[in-house]
Amino acid sequence: RKEYVDLYVDYVFNKSVQKPFEDFMQGFLRGCPARNWKMFFPEELQVLLQGCKTFDWHLLEKNVVYRHYKKLDQTIRNFWTVFHKLPEEKKKMFLAFLSGSDRISGYELECFRFCIADPQVENPDESFPYASTCSLILFLPR
Repeated sequence: RKEYVDLYVDYVFNKSVQKPFEDFMQGFLRGCPARNWKMFFPEELQVLLQGCKTFDWHLLEKNVVYRHYKKLDQTIRNFWTVFHKLPEEKKKMFLAFLSGSDRISGYELECFRFCIADPQVENPDESFPYASTCSLILFLPR
């Protein structure tokens, strides 16, 4: 029985996916040669390719640039007060709304900057917040 289980596990996890994995690896290495990846430890490579899963949200707040706002404007203070009270899952949903991804690639949190801008609409009470994901701008009506 043990031999059967060992052979079955080997088939499911290795032999049955060998050809598709080799095809994937060949294509991947064509665009990303292996010599470039050898300098990374596996954990570093995972973060580089998949992005960070945990964040220092206060550092994110510190890196924000404001357009037509000042850091001490009531709208901005209210935004950050509410944001920091959100559960982790909702904060990541905000990040996805802002950037199109709930992760920040690589080790870029220290460098990740986005902008909160006043869309300067005539009646802010009739406008919703929206984001420009390409430019990393959150348009936040007053």
